[in-house]
Amino acid sequence: MAKKGNRVQVILECTEHKNSGMPGTSRYITTKSKKNTPGRLELKKYNPILKKVTVHKEIK
Repeated sequence: MAKKGNRVQVILECTEHKNSGMPGTSRYITTKSKKNTPGRLELKKYNPILKKVTVHKEIK
């Protein structure tokens, strides 16, 4: 039987796109370990609307 882990699904949203005021959003869904990263996750991901790699932060 599989263990119940500390992994949870989180949504990452682009910060540059949010501040630019352009329509649409760039969001990614991923998982993280609550034990290893108790704070908000921040990763560099590709934004297809801006056509460049930007910082995506975890949202609730």
